[in-house]
Amino acid sequence: MTNPDPTTLFERFGGEPTFRKIVEVFYAGVADDPLLRPMYPEADLGPAAERFTLFLIQYWGGPKTYSEERGHPRLRMRHAPFQVDVAARDAWLKHMRVAVDSVDLTDEMRTMLWDYLVNAADFMVNS
Repeated sequence: MTNPDPTTLFERFGGEPTFRKIVEVFYAGVADDPLLRPMYPEADLGPAAERFTLFLIQYWGGPKTYSEERGHPRLRMRHAPFQVDVAARDAWLKHMRVAVDSVDLTDEMRTMLWDYLVNAADFMVNS
């Protein structure tokens, strides 16, 4: 008999496919954003997208691949070389809103995820 109610947040979000879809849609917006795209120095956004996917998966209770590969997230330190102002935060949240809305989540899960993302975006503002 299977348990119809997933027990972990990661499972309740829909697991890896949900986070991969969010990041895919998010980076599609970033790719054409004149404010955000320069903050991604790699010619290909693929490595940044993979790092972000692994981070979200780990943060929400999935495998700890991000930490195994990169160590502690240290988000502010990793973002310190980039000028993240209110305009950048707002652009990031604009693309993230589209991404979050692209996946099928319950209202509770959507609110939980969105609240985290807004707080994280606010935390990254450094100028």
